[in-house]
Amino acid sequence: MLRDAFGEYVELDLQVLADNPDLWYRLHEDARKSLTLGTLQGGSAARERLSVRVERETVLTVFKVSDLK
Repeated sequence: MLRDAFGEYVELDLQVLADNPDLWYRLHEDARKSLTLGTLQGGSAARERLSVRVERETVLTVFKVSDLK
């Protein structure tokens, strides 16, 4: 769940982000920008955990497609 400075929030299914690296990348970059600007009020720890998970799954997919795993 991510929350902004206005108290609005969004809750995402983590598998959707894991299955869509482009969507994850966009969310990750925008969340980092919001954190820098001070408009992202919550969800940073979860976002970092998700980052590790999505990156791991992306690497495994690349290995699988490349017949390296």
